Amino acid sequence: MTEPTAKPTVTSNSQHTTASATSTANADKKDVKSKAKNKPRTAKNKQKTNITPVLDKAALLALFTLPDAESGAEQVSLNTLSSSESNSSETNIAAQRLALYRRQHERTRQLYMASAATRPTYLVQTLKTQFAEYQQYLLAQQLDKRGLMDTDGLERLWQQLHVVDDIIEDIVRHMPAQQPAGWQLTTQDGHNPLRFPTVGKLKHDKPIVDQGSLNSYVLGHFGVSSFTYDRAYYIGHVVGYLFSCYFCAHLSISYGVTALAPQIVSDYEYASLETPHMVRLLQGLDGYCKKRIYQLAVICARLSVFASDKRIERMLIAEVNDFDKKLQQQHLDVLLLQGLMPDSSDSTPLF
Repeated sequence: MTEPTAKPTVTSNSQHTTASATSTANADKKDVKSKAKNKPRTAKNKQKTNITPVLDKAALLALFTLPDAESGAEQVSLNTLSSSESNSSETNIAAQRLALYRRQHERTRQLYMASAATRPTYLVQTLKTQFAEYQQYLLAQQLDKRGLMDTDGLERLWQQLHVVDDIIEDIVRHMPAQQPAGWQLTTQDGHNPLRFPTVGKLKHDKPIVDQGSLNSYVLGHFGVSSFTYDRAYYIGHVVGYLFSCYFCAHLSISYGVTALAPQIVSDYEYASLETPHMVRLLQGLDGYCKKRIYQLAVICARLSVFASDKRIERMLIAEVNDFDKKLQQQHLDVLLLQGLMPDSSDSTPLF
C-alpha cells in the first residue's frame, strides 16, 4: 500500500506557483535553500509569509479532526445569517471566508511539509466518521428494511476509502504547476451537493463545517473552497475545477461555472480566468491525470449525500407502494358490485 499523500516533485521553473498549498510547500523549501543567495520576495498573501513550525503527527492529525466540542463551536460560527443584517454582515462574511481559506491553506501546507514518518497513514480512513457523506450513508443503511440499496457494494467502498488517498497522491505527482485560479460554481436550486464548507447565510439551511465532508477533504489537497447562499467559491488548481465538473455530471446535477471576480476574496492571491484561459489550463493536463481525477470524482459521487438522498427517496416510494394496487382495485370492484363494504371483522386490506 502506498502512503496517502506524497510530496510532489519540485518543478525546475520557480517562476510558477501551483494552486494549492501542496506546491506552496515546495516553494517554501526552495526559499529556505536559496535564502543566502536571493533576497526574500514580498508576498501578497499572509499565508505565505507567516510560516509556522512543522507539526508532529498528533498535532497534524488534530488540524483535520473535528472533536464534538470544537465541531459544535465552529458550527455556530459558520451558521447562517439573517438577510436583514446590514452591510457590516457582508464584511464579516468576507473576513470569515478569508480566515477559512488561510486555515485550509496552512493545514494542507503542513501536511505536505511533514516527513513521510510524520504524515498520518491513510488520513481519509481516519476521518471518515466526521464526514457528512458517511453519516448519511449510515442513516440510509438503517432505513433500508427492504434491501433496496446496494449495501454490500457501498460498505465495501467505505471500507476501501484509503484508495482516495492513493489517487490523490497519484494526481499530485502528475499535475503541472499552475497559478491558483478562482471560479464560482452554481447548481440547481442553490443547493450545495459537493458539501463545500459554508460561510455566512445560505439559501438552504444545511451548514457544513470545514473538513465536515469527504469532498472538502479531497478538494483541500488542490486548493481552498467555501459555499455562501447559493454558490460555491473555489480557488486552486484546475484539477479541482475538473473534479467538480465530473462530480456533478456523474450525478446528473445541473451546474454552471464562471470565473471568480477579483474582488470577491480580498487579500488572497488568485487569477480570475475567462473561458479561453481555462481551456488552456485543461489542455495542460495529460490524459492519465484526467482519468485519475475522474475516478476520484466517481468514488466521491457514489458516496455523496446527494446519492444517499436519492436512495432514501426510493425507500419512501417503496413504502407508499408496499402492496399490489391492481389486486386491491379488483377486490374493491368486487365489493362494489355486491353492494357491500367490508366490516370490521374483514381482515382483507382495502388500501
